[in-house]
Amino acid sequence: MNSKRMAYRGWFFVLGAILAAAGAAWAQTGQDAREAVDQAVKVRQETQQGLDAWAEEKDDLLRRFRQAQASVEWLEERQGVEQQRVRGLEGRIAELERRLGEADRLEGSLQDTLQVLFHRLEDSVARSLPFLPGERRFRLETLRDELSRPDIASAEKLRRLLEALQVEAAYGATAEVYQSEIEVAGEKIFADILRLGRVALFWMTPDRKQAGTYDQGEGSWLALDDGGVRRRIGLAMEMASRLRPVELIDLPLGRIAPAAEVQP
Repeated sequence: MNSKRMAYRGWFFVLGAILAAAGAAWAQTGQDAREAVDQAVKVRQETQQGLDAWAEEKDDLLRRFRQAQASVEWLEERQGVEQQRVRGLEGRIAELERRLGEADRLEGSLQDTLQVLFHRLEDSVARSLPFLPGERRFRLETLRDELSRPDIASAEKLRRLLEALQVEAAYGATAEVYQSEIEVAGEKIFADILRLGRVALFWMTPDRKQAGTYDQGEGSWLALDDGGVRRRIGLAMEMASRLRPVELIDLPLGRIAPAAEVQP
């Protein structure tokens, strides 16, 4: 009996040990399972967070891409507009360069023309009656200086040359009396000078005792001894000075120019 009890106790001891070991094993297995589940949940959460972050980043990138695409389209449109504007500006620049070249060519040609016209005016003054010599000489000298100055535009030079031509042309339609010193037969005389347009010049001393005319053929001042002519010269001077009404008067005009200077 004792031996059987001893055997039963041994079996119970072994069975308890087995059950204890099994319980421990099950306990460890449960712990491992929980840890595995927790790890899986954690991984799942991290994965979901990563997916959420990626989705958010994807949406942000997609939004930025669409914005960049819209910007590219706008820039391409602006580029087309600017390219068209550049082509227009290039065309205008080319036209301005052409005009500048043409202007330079015309300015050079105009400068030559101005010089030709000035020399003709100068020659005309030199060959005309010697009235208002100081005034006309000063005008020509001033004009010559202005035409040679590079700081004056060609258009302004042309304007001043035309003004001088107009002044000279206006002399042909006017009559006036002015005072000047002349030389008659080698003698210096201060006299009143009557200019009848660009046709004739007459002179008379202030005391009305001497009078004469300018002989353009001879290129000199001459005295006239005819008392009637002197009286008519005096009357013409009074008319030109508006001191008496205008009337017809017979005055000797003399020769206009020597035959050698007559142009065909």
